Order: sequence, then structure tokens, then C-alpha cells
Amino acid sequence: MADDRRAMIILIIGIACLLGAVLLVIVDHYKVRHSLERMKRMLEAAIDGTFRESVFSESLYSALESRMAEYLGTLEISARKTAEEKERIKTIIADISHQTKTPLANIMLYTELLQEQLQSESDENRENLELLADQAQKLQFLVDMLVRLSRLETGILVLQPKKTAVLPLLSEMERAFGGKAREKGLYLKIFSEGMEEITACFDLKWTKEALGNLIDNAIKYTERGGVTVRLKNYKLFICIEVTDTGGGISEEEQAKIFGRFYRSLRVADQEGLGIGLYLTREILKQESGYIKVSSKEGLGATFSIYLPVD
Repeated sequence: MADDRRAMIILIIGIACLLGAVLLVIVDHYKVRHSLERMKRMLEAAIDGTFRESVFSESLYSALESRMAEYLGTLEISARKTAEEKERIKTIIADISHQTKTPLANIMLYTELLQEQLQSESDENRENLELLADQAQKLQFLVDMLVRLSRLETGILVLQPKKTAVLPLLSEMERAFGGKAREKGLYLKIFSEGMEEITACFDLKWTKEALGNLIDNAIKYTERGGVTVRLKNYKLFICIEVTDTGGGISEEEQAKIFGRFYRSLRVADQEGLGIGLYLTREILKQESGYIKVSSKEGLGATFSIYLPVD
């Protein structure tokens, strides 16, 4: 009888311990869940920008809220400073653009007027005026390129890539550069047969600038033969290859040519600013695309730009 009572007591104690353990697990689970939900609400409030410290005590939650408030305050100050700096740079670029355009336009205007008035002057005077007009145009081009480049680099100018047919882009390149190639005695061939339905995700205006830089360079640095443009379609990207029959690019220089203002010594005697390839790369980067070069000295070069399909 005593043994039965002892067994019963042990069983009751065991059941009580089990129930206590279950209760502790339930309470602990509730606390953890409650803590996670509270932290989730804190993070959501932080994302929404509505976070405020709600408890002022020595508890862990209060310490966490205090540190989060401090962190978010630092982020807000940093974001405000970044926005102010961006606005300041935007203003500076706008001022530079405005302050240079007017005098440059006046120089070009007065140069044209002088050319008209001095038609009977000596060949030397006319030649000097032509040089002046040429240099003014180059300066205008340089200022425009630097302003565009600055806007891209600082994020002031944001590209708007969207699903666009590729063939009109190539047709525009043929119209823009076909005459220039023929004047130099070169050919410009564009191969895109069967690609009428091909589309990619890019900003049409700026991609014209990027591709135009490549074709313009290919014509400029090619003396015999010509330039070939090929459209290729892949699963994730479309590729536009620009191949020339020029002097090529050494392996050592291939890693440098996309640097800002870099110009090879081999072409230092020709016109150029060393901005085109750098600008092309920056444009493609903002479109989630990229550019590659393949070349050997004396055997021409191929520049390939890749634009995302989606």
C-alpha cells in the first residue's frame, strides 16, 4: 500500500514537472515571439521613417530603441548632407554650363560674321578665322561632354532604360556615320538581317551616344578598309559588335583605354579628348550592361557592348 502511494506521488511529481516544463517552453516561446514582433515593428517603423523611442527605462528594449534611434538619426543626417551636396554639385554644373555657353556662342557668332565680312581679305586672314571657328567648336564640344559626364557620375542625370527595338538604333547609326565613312574612303557595313524583332532594355538617347562613340572612334582611327557592325542575340543579353580594320590596340593598353582622358601615344597626333570610351562605359553601367574589347596590334579591334534583354 505504501509502495502504491509512493509510486502515485512520484507520478504526480513527474506530471507536474512535465507540465511545468511545457509551461516554461510556452512562456519562453511567447516571450521570443513577442520580442521578435516588437523588433519587427521597430524595423518597420524605421523603414517608414516613423520610428520613435517609446520606452525610457533600463531594460534591454529601451537600450535597443535608444541605439536604433541614434543610428537612424546618423543615417538621416548623412542622407541630408548627401542630398545637399548633390544639389550643390547640380547647381555648380548648371552654372558652369550656363556661364560657358553664352561666351562660346558669342565667339562662334562673331567669327561667322567676320568670315562673311572679310571674304575679300587675304588667304592668311581667312585661314586664321577658320582656325578660330574650329577651336571654338572644339571647346563647345568639350564643355558639353564634361557637363554630361559630370551629370552621369554624380547621379544628377538618371537614365531611363526600357524595352526597345534594337534595329532602329542601328539604322540611326548608319544614317549618322555612313557619310563620314565614305568621305574617308571607308565602308560602314551593318549586319542585322533577321533581327527585326530583337529588343533589349536600354535608354535610346544615351545608347545612341555610347554606340556612336564606338563607331566614330572606329572610323577616326581606321585608314584603310572600314567598319563592320554586327548584332547578335543571346539569352540574357544582346550584343552589338563594332569591328574596324585599323591599327589595333596593344594588350597593355586595353585595360587603360576606358579611363577618363586616356589617349594612346599611337594616336596622340589625332583629334580626340579621351572621354568617349569612358562615357560609353558609364552609360552602359547605368543600363546594367557592359563593354568588352578584343584586339591585336595591326589587326584592328572589336568593341562589344552588351545590353540586357529584360
